[in-house]
Amino acid sequence: MMKTWYERIRELREDLPNRKTQAEVARELQITQRKLSYIETGKTEPSLEDMIHICKYYNVSADYILGLAENKTK
Repeated sequence: MMKTWYERIRELREDLPNRKTQAEVARELQITQRKLSYIETGKTEPSLEDMIHICKYYNVSADYILGLAENKTK
């Protein structure tokens, strides 16, 4: 079964060895921890600006997050 975009975002944050808390990542992305939580649970979709920041922060393509590519690299 294909992972959803929000599962991929959460998985990127939780991946070892660079696992971080939502608060740490939210601070880096300059959003609230609550907003990141809502994004990671699919309660809200990230804005285009947020998606760009997430992709740059994790160094992954938007295609990977959206499930259009299995390879994380750009």
